[in-house]
Amino acid sequence: MRNLLLTGAAFAALLPACAQAQSAPPPSPAPSSGGAAQTPAPTASGDTDIVVTARKLDQARDAILPALGASDYIFTRKALDNQPGGADRNLTQVLTQAPGVTLDSYGAIHVRNEHANVQYRLNGVIVPESISGFGQTFDPRIADSISLITGTLPAQYGYRTSGVVNLTTRSGAFDNGGDVGFYGGSRLTLQPSATLHGSTGRINYFVSGSYLQNDLGVENPTPALDAIHDRTRQYRLFGYVSDILSDTSRISVFGGTAIGKFQIPNNPGQDPQFVLNGRSTFDSAALDQNQIENTHYGVAAYQYAGGDLNFQIAPFVRYSETRYRPDPQGGDVIFTGFNDRSTLSSLVLGVQADGGYKLSDAHTIRFGLFFQNERTRSSVTSQFFPTTTDLNGNTVQATDQPSSLTDSSRKVGQLYGLYLQDEWLLTPTLTFNVGARFDAVRAYTNEQQISPRANLVWKPAPGTTFHLGYARNFTPPPQELVATASVVQFNGTTKESEIKFGDPVRAEREHYFDGGVQQTVLPGLTVGVDAYYKVKKNLLDEGQFGSSLVLSPFNYAKGYAWGVELRANYEHGPFDLYANVARGQEKGKNIVSAQYFFAQDELDYISNHYIFTDHSQFWTVSGGGSVTIPNSLGKLVPTVDFLYGDGLRADDPAGIVPNGGKLPSYLTANFGIAQNFDGLGFMKGLSIRFDVVNVGDKIYEIRDGSGVGVGAPQYGARRGFFAGIRKTF
Repeated sequence: MRNLLLTGAAFAALLPACAQAQSAPPPSPAPSSGGAAQTPAPTASGDTDIVVTARKLDQARDAILPALGASDYIFTRKALDNQPGGADRNLTQVLTQAPGVTLDSYGAIHVRNEHANVQYRLNGVIVPESISGFGQTFDPRIADSISLITGTLPAQYGYRTSGVVNLTTRSGAFDNGGDVGFYGGSRLTLQPSATLHGSTGRINYFVSGSYLQNDLGVENPTPALDAIHDRTRQYRLFGYVSDILSDTSRISVFGGTAIGKFQIPNNPGQDPQFVLNGRSTFDSAALDQNQIENTHYGVAAYQYAGGDLNFQIAPFVRYSETRYRPDPQGGDVIFTGFNDRSTLSSLVLGVQADGGYKLSDAHTIRFGLFFQNERTRSSVTSQFFPTTTDLNGNTVQATDQPSSLTDSSRKVGQLYGLYLQDEWLLTPTLTFNVGARFDAVRAYTNEQQISPRANLVWKPAPGTTFHLGYARNFTPPPQELVATASVVQFNGTTKESEIKFGDPVRAEREHYFDGGVQQTVLPGLTVGVDAYYKVKKNLLDEGQFGSSLVLSPFNYAKGYAWGVELRANYEHGPFDLYANVARGQEKGKNIVSAQYFFAQDELDYISNHYIFTDHSQFWTVSGGGSVTIPNSLGKLVPTVDFLYGDGLRADDPAGIVPNGGKLPSYLTANFGIAQNFDGLGFMKGLSIRFDVVNVGDKIYEIRDGSGVGVGAPQYGARRGFFAGIRKTF
């Protein structure tokens, strides 16, 4: 009931307009080309006027937030459907097929070797991030297209700047219909879903819902085919409604909910280290740890597009909560000496406003503001043992009777942002986009920065685009993950920290340089190369330091990153093929916040040496494609994709350099085939598919449990077989 009330509040808290981030230079199409299904031709002139107005407003919305000078990689609806898993694939699996995206555990991705620092937008409006765990807030089935924007971002993009993921929602395009489907297979996977879209008068709507259940909710900590105690149940709902008020304005309201329940998988064969109430043995395969994640969000947007002036105003709300529950029998206390029963919550209210004014043929001025107020709460009840010193001077458990302590905190913080920029057409082929933004954070840290941005885009010939840019970025630490920690209260216990202090987590400040070229080589064949270099102060990173699978942030005093990305895309006739290669790395030096999470020898070495960040990966390669084959039933679509990872960081085999080791490389491939029916009656709109994940049954480690801020080992999913059926109406 509480979840339903929160979802209702998220939808009701809203008023006016929708924003959408798109690129100005020719984007690199993603795995496949094409677009949303074409709208049936209206029969009434009034309907025609409404559709024309809606499309004009869509174009005006796109023009407010162009990613001029940045790299924009787009997955169209056709590309999303023509991939292994089709519409039932999750967002992480989709994004790992973009250039420079590294796969990590718990559903995380790293864009250009940065930890997190990814911003998510719906129709261009920032949706504040959820408390990190392993649930996914957004379902790709709600998107008409998904774009990943990287590089030196224009001034309208702030806060999370390694990548901007923008989902353009499926609004129905004023055609009535929908679909219902079922997908399932290995590891007891069950995934029913449905969408509904249409219009009535000037009102347009889209609704989506899905349920997912399987026995691999979190990566397996062992190489076995099936995990132990790894059931997940996930629910996602999304709704969108828009009303065209006039030829120049409309109001849109959209929002959704994501609820995830996860068992924490067990690693059998672990040795108990402590005694609890006379019990010194426990089967680690029988632990019962669980985590529940809830996120509810809503946006209302008012858009005006009249002549030279175009703007949108979008208030938003998001509530997120994560609850971790340790083993009720105290099994985890027997293994580690403590456990944490935690509840973290975050309520965000804010507004985003963006606008543009065409000052002349050569100048388009863009401007905007952002404000959010966030209230976070944290309650952690820890169970542990008192300690004492034995005759040999060793610290040992003093009693088998556990003690407990509850540490609660709350914080109200704000983010402020303003920007102004000019898209200056120097010549018909040369554009200079220059501007700046001001950002401030008032939470666990009080900081601000003025950030200049500049991008030069040159199109000397059709099909050729050069870009060169600079961006100064300001990334505040995620308030929902930061809490005041009093580690001294655990002195003399099995939860005692080696380091007894921790400086506050600070905002990251960055100088970002980027340049590249994109060229159409042949009809349908586009290739591109992009290179970047970043210099960082207070480099933000995150790690898993407690029993709860929620990450905690910390800073390196200095850091740098560099990389090169190559991409190619071929779209011609029935073929849609793509390939991406990325080489890069990130390093940091001197941990200057939250030091109580680390060992003294780690801090001593890192204070004088640059080390690889734990998520840095030398090489990442992705690719795939699909072929559309007409047949007597309709269209047969075989599809394949692959992912190569050179391996994330691990402990130095010599035990000297933190993150000095590397996990083995891996290559996995997925295959799918779908038959889409074009017949009459019930067969029209029917699609059946079959997919194989990890065709070669490659056993590979994403994490081995070692490295700075790494909590536990995780293996990639073993081979799985899946099938689905979907009916579009």
